[in-house]
Amino acid sequence: MGRRLIHGLSGAAVFLVSVALLSVRHHGGQETARYPGLREGISEKPVQRSKASPEGGGGRGQKDLQVHPPEGYRTEGSLTLGDIFIAVKTTKRFHQSRMELLLDTWISRAREQTYVFTDEEDDALKRRMGDHAIFTNCSAEHSHLALSCKMAAEFDAFLASGRSWFCHLDDDNYLNPRALLNLLSSYSATWDVYLGKPSLNRPIRASETLPNNQTKSVHFWFATGGAGFCISHKLASKMVPWASGRNFLSTSELIRLPDDCTVGYIIECKVGGQLLPNALFHSHLENLQLIPPSRLTQQVTLSYGVFENKLNVIELSGPFSPQEDPSSRFRSLHCHLYPDTSWCLQAVGW
Repeated sequence: MGRRLIHGLSGAAVFLVSVALLSVRHHGGQETARYPGLREGISEKPVQRSKASPEGGGGRGQKDLQVHPPEGYRTEGSLTLGDIFIAVKTTKRFHQSRMELLLDTWISRAREQTYVFTDEEDDALKRRMGDHAIFTNCSAEHSHLALSCKMAAEFDAFLASGRSWFCHLDDDNYLNPRALLNLLSSYSATWDVYLGKPSLNRPIRASETLPNNQTKSVHFWFATGGAGFCISHKLASKMVPWASGRNFLSTSELIRLPDDCTVGYIIECKVGGQLLPNALFHSHLENLQLIPPSRLTQQVTLSYGVFENKLNVIELSGPFSPQEDPSSRFRSLHCHLYPDTSWCLQAVGW
């Protein structure tokens, strides 16, 4: 499987020249400054219901963002983790500080389903992930083209795998495989399904580049990559003309926005699909301390970071103290969800 995936990704190397000169960008709350096309503010609370603007083109016009999917999306079929392709996007400088934490925690519960996409070779990561560590030759810079290069590699690897679901995560996400399986089991991969959480409280507006130096206004919903999102195989197959290989970079350039925005643009403006928002996905762009500890087992993804100039982590007591498990609380969370983990059993006071 791994060799076949790596051969399928050989086209990613073609992108190296085009992304080598990209300028460095900052992450998180500076997105609006980085990308001129991103004109709307970040919502601190989960989006419940919001109307698209009637101005501009693309997307769903004046339709409401549907919080509850139509019954046609539901299924009673049996899904296994083996049906899901989980892609984690990272960069070399976070291999030790972020990826080792994920490898010790949730990836240990979904090792065969998880592939790590990064920009530089790393023997330590290779030893732990084997052929599930994909070295893309994409730029390490945090620009929309460099990120789109990795997303294209993820997308093509998923298509080559033949699996039913594609789920993208960032390297600051904790994924609960059990909750993910429970969520996706209620949908059918034979329908056009795009699940995630918007970080904006309304559709994003952008200017799409047209021939002869013309532009047109477009607006669409997108699931923020920082919370993770999932796409059914049926929908992914329709995205191929705009998302596979070098096409993803070309599409990203049309709107000059990050990779997660580009995914939403392709699905809503090109394919005619729609985002199905789900409150079980979480990014560092929301106040994670508002999630009740009693609800943590139900959440699909969690994150950590800085929110309103304060450390933004979930509220959870033990088994590790904040000094033993700083920054993310992911080790304590993992023991809360999977207490049979060997190092959880050895934790003091557990």
